[in-house]
Amino acid sequence: MPDRNKLLSDIEGLKRYGVLLAVQMGGVPNEIQLIFQTAEFDEAAQGLRPLNNYVIRALGVREHKVTVGLFGRLSFMNDHPLLIHHNTPRVAVMFDGAPQNVNEMALDLQQAYVSTFTVWRHLAEMGSDLNTTIPLTELLAKDDGEGSKMLGVMPKPLADRIEKVLAHHGLTYHSAQDPDWTDQDEHGRSQLSQLLLIDQSYVVALDFSVEQIGKK
Repeated sequence: MPDRNKLLSDIEGLKRYGVLLAVQMGGVPNEIQLIFQTAEFDEAAQGLRPLNNYVIRALGVREHKVTVGLFGRLSFMNDHPLLIHHNTPRVAVMFDGAPQNVNEMALDLQQAYVSTFTVWRHLAEMGSDLNTTIPLTELLAKDDGEGSKMLGVMPKPLADRIEKVLAHHGLTYHSAQDPDWTDQDEHGRSQLSQLLLIDQSYVVALDFSVEQIGKK
């Protein structure tokens, strides 16, 4: 991947930057193309001196949040909190009873979420992870003897932390992992996503290709 390595090399160093010039749809479904220019800060001119131009093709895009403009960091990653929802099985977590301190447990659940996703996910934006049919404190306090309560259907790393919170508050629980989840398709090819991180912008996709355009 010589062009990918050259792009990464272009933006190494304190005086090197990238500029995301444009984002456009690709030629096939679920493809987007990102057009970049790399540049170096020229102290004499007090401005940026262009270096090279590139296009990154994101194939099999699953999620993206991109802002055009100047950036200082670009990386390709296989392990990141943004990939948890895409690369791990979903687990249904149910529990019985009610904690002694509902508000304390609600805070612990929120902290478990923050510990899993840090600044990259927010509970209010990912409504499918926890049961939103009733407010969380009401769900925790409800103890009418009608059986187990559904806390949520969430990625396994989050479920693992949530189960520790339930145990800490003395509640019984059980979980069930999605039996159909697999990290490969019917041909044995990986279905795991990768991440392109551009400062706070990102693209989650199955694969990325990098091509230098113009002079080499």
